[in-house]
Amino acid sequence: MSTHPMGPALDDAGHPLDQIVLAGISATGYHGVFEHERREGQVFSADVVVHLDTRRAAAGDDLGRTVDYGVLAEKVAAVLAGDPADLIETVAERIAATALADQVVVAVDVAVHKPGAPVTVPFEDVVVRVRRDRQKLPAAAPWEAPPAATTGPGAGQGSSGPQRVADGSAAPEPDRLDEAPPVPVEAVLALGSNIGAPQSTLRTAVDDLGAIDGVEVLAVSPLARTAPVGGPEQPDFLNAVLLVRTSLAARALLRAVQGVEARHGRERREHWGPRTLDIDLITYDTTLAVTDDLELPHPRAHQRAFVLQPWAQIAPDAVLPGLGGGPVAALAATAPDRGGIRWLALDWMNAPVRHETDVEPAPDPAPDSVPSPDRAAAPAGDRER
Repeated sequence: MSTHPMGPALDDAGHPLDQIVLAGISATGYHGVFEHERREGQVFSADVVVHLDTRRAAAGDDLGRTVDYGVLAEKVAAVLAGDPADLIETVAERIAATALADQVVVAVDVAVHKPGAPVTVPFEDVVVRVRRDRQKLPAAAPWEAPPAATTGPGAGQGSSGPQRVADGSAAPEPDRLDEAPPVPVEAVLALGSNIGAPQSTLRTAVDDLGAIDGVEVLAVSPLARTAPVGGPEQPDFLNAVLLVRTSLAARALLRAVQGVEARHGRERREHWGPRTLDIDLITYDTTLAVTDDLELPHPRAHQRAFVLQPWAQIAPDAVLPGLGGGPVAALAATAPDRGGIRWLALDWMNAPVRHETDVEPAPDPAPDSVPSPDRAAAPAGDRER
């Protein structure tokens, strides 16, 4: 395996990172779209290159400051032998997520080989190769050890292979995003608006969300005026974050939220364009999931100060789960768009905000009316209203 299949990964200074290479890890797996692949299994292999800075580990001769490649190899083999997937693309994402779960890893290259693939012409191998890093996160969760050891196909992740229905075909796997929780769980919603009367829209939206059967609003963040991130030139946004408790399944909550958007005239005509109301489901308990219609946590939440800063105000100890996550307050302090945040009001649900806007951005505030961006980290009780 070439050590630079996609070119070197670079550190913040533009220098190539060091590498640890694991080549040819193999295990019998049960991945594929055909019934015989799921039943009989075949040998899969993986090459993994982790990119990191090994100097601190070498200086102290300290395994804790580098990757334990023996442990990583065992986890990669467990993914290969674990829960069946239709696509080896999915297997590659699982391996990448497992490697990036080690915080010393900056980037990872994964190549999954399927030499026994059901191809009808002479061939040597089928390979899916991906690179994932802290900005382009994997579309899967890291491997975790099963609670109890089992034997048989798929034992690497506590599975005995795919379950089968009466006709011998693979039974569809239940989607946990459609399963209501046994007890209510907490979720985080992020609201934004920059068309019409944004403050009024957001106020009404909070009330609408609280009126959904199975949703209880626990906390409403201060209101922030923020510069648009990405997309076309457009007015500033007003943003807020809600903590809610819900007995709805994750996907049912998403549909209910989209219904509130629709009642406020939300139209998805332009990616990252202006909108009357945008409501994003940021987290649902500690769920990690990637599907066609819902990704949890929200894939860009860890980079968005207009989500992180309001969230940190009402939940200072909150932690964003998943890869790229961590303490919300710390993520807010380093988010790329943090300079575009300007607090407007704490008690905005009951009192009008001076800088409520219609279509055009509000003028720069007077010094005595709105805190400056460098004061945004102050405790909520110390902020001007």
